[in-house]
Amino acid sequence: MGKARRLKQAKEEAQMEVDQYRREREQEFQSKQQAVSRGGVEMGPPVCMLAMGSQGNLSAEVEQATRRQVQGMQSSQQRNRERVLAQLLGMVCDVRPQVHPNYRIAA
Repeated sequence: MGKARRLKQAKEEAQMEVDQYRREREQEFQSKQQAVSRGGVEMGPPVCMLAMGSQGNLSAEVEQATRRQVQGMQSSQQRNRERVLAQLLGMVCDVRPQVHPNYRIAA
């Protein structure tokens, strides 16, 4: 009985430590997130902000890159549309009837 009780107590203590650590990390994350949304950390911008720019600037760059990719796909679609349609219609309309090699005539 004593061993089971000690294991249960140790498990509860470990869970409390994990919960405390999780709360501390979450609080630290929230404070950093608020600092970034305000435009920087009190001690100066973090390394990731120096490399990537501010959060607003980063989202604008991503949006611009996405627009470029969409425009490239649309122009590619326009260039290749007729050729693909002709190829597809050629495959659908050009039926060549033939017997499958695995077909055996039942005697």
